[in-house]
This record gives sequence, structure tokens and C-alpha cells, in this order.
Amino acid sequence: MAALDWFANDAVPVPAAPARRPRPRAVPRTRSRTRPRRLRGGVAWIVVFAVVLAGVVAVNVAVLRVNMQVSRLDREQIELQAQNAALASNVSSAASAQRIEQAAHKLGYVPAPATDTSYLELGK
Repeated sequence: MAALDWFANDAVPVPAAPARRPRPRAVPRTRSRTRPRRLRGGVAWIVVFAVVLAGVVAVNVAVLRVNMQVSRLDREQIELQAQNAALASNVSSAASAQRIEQAAHKLGYVPAPATDTSYLELGK
């Protein structure tokens, strides 16, 4: 083996790059009407995702409508309870002894004296 002189001016021939062969022309592919499996799967997932989102929106709208109806019914229930309380108050005041006595007095009735009170004996 010969010693290598790094500082020598003699240029070492560099091996030439292999000659490039011309690339064969690609045969044009005929496009098939079917999509690749990967693309069909992606489209299918997008469709599934869209359907799920539409379902979530539909459920939220239905829940919102039900909540609005419950709120309206709660307000109506409170109003009806107030009306019932007012009617119960009217019934209790109409049934009071003092009001009945005033209505009888207007019709010309007078209370019976206590001495005229008598009792009847009812047979068994």
C-alpha cells in the first residue's frame, strides 16, 4: 500500500457518477369511478359526525322547548294557586255568621228571642 500524501498537488481522479438512465414514461392510469377506500371511509365518518351533531342539536332544541313549557306551566300553576286562595277567602267570608246575619236583616228577618226557643222530642 502506498503512502498517501495529503499535501500533494496531484489530483486524484474522482470516479464519475453512473450515467442516468432515462426514466420510463408512466402509463396513464384510467380513473375508476369508485373512490379509494380511504377517501370513502373519511367521507363516511364526516357524514356520521354530521348526523350525530344534528341529533345533538335536535335534542337540545327539544329540551329547550320542554323547559319553556314547564316554565309556562309553573307560572300558570302559581296564578291558579293565587286564584284558589282568593276564592277560598271569598267562600269563608261569604259563609261567616256576621254576613249571613246582615243579609237576613236586609230581608227583614230578626233574631228570635231566647225565651221563644223550644225543643221537639223526636221519637226513636
